[in-house]
Amino acid sequence: MKRCLLLLALSLALPTFAAEPWPEIKWEALVPKGWNPASEFKGLDLSKLNDADPRAMEALDRLKKLWDAAPTDATLDGRKVRIAGFALPLERDAKGATTEYLIVPYYGACIHSPPPPANQIIHARSAKGLADVRMMVPVWTYGTLGVQRSDTTWGTAGYRLKVDKVVPYEEPPPKQEAGRDGRRR
Repeated sequence: MKRCLLLLALSLALPTFAAEPWPEIKWEALVPKGWNPASEFKGLDLSKLNDADPRAMEALDRLKKLWDAAPTDATLDGRKVRIAGFALPLERDAKGATTEYLIVPYYGACIHSPPPPANQIIHARSAKGLADVRMMVPVWTYGTLGVQRSDTTWGTAGYRLKVDKVVPYEEPPPKQEAGRDGRRR
């Protein structure tokens, strides 16, 4: 009987210990090592061009094509992650709650031209409507990352995220430094 109770207690406790938290991922981790889009524009002095110059328009078109085709990191496919970013709602349910949105690394991304590279845009999808996801509001999004390109009205996303939960972004507390005596200040 004691053995049965012990097995029951362990079986109930294991899911608690086995549950993996969503590790934070930084935006830089989404960019494959060695990818440098600036290398395509060596020798181009933008300070000598005005916006109406055909060479400036050609450079912008080249940049947009390069960024839309930006490579992703296949090793991230299927990883549970949490990422902080700004939301751009794409789809809403019948109640007006967001079901699809883009996550971008900085305020104003995708609203201004050109949008960020595809490896800096995540297309997030939630099975249930999310009331707290609004335009350019910073959020933490938790879910499973996929490497899947999708074209949206705001830009090309290189990643897809199956949303588990979303919470408002809060700045992490500052790290305390230890003084000479080893005490935290």
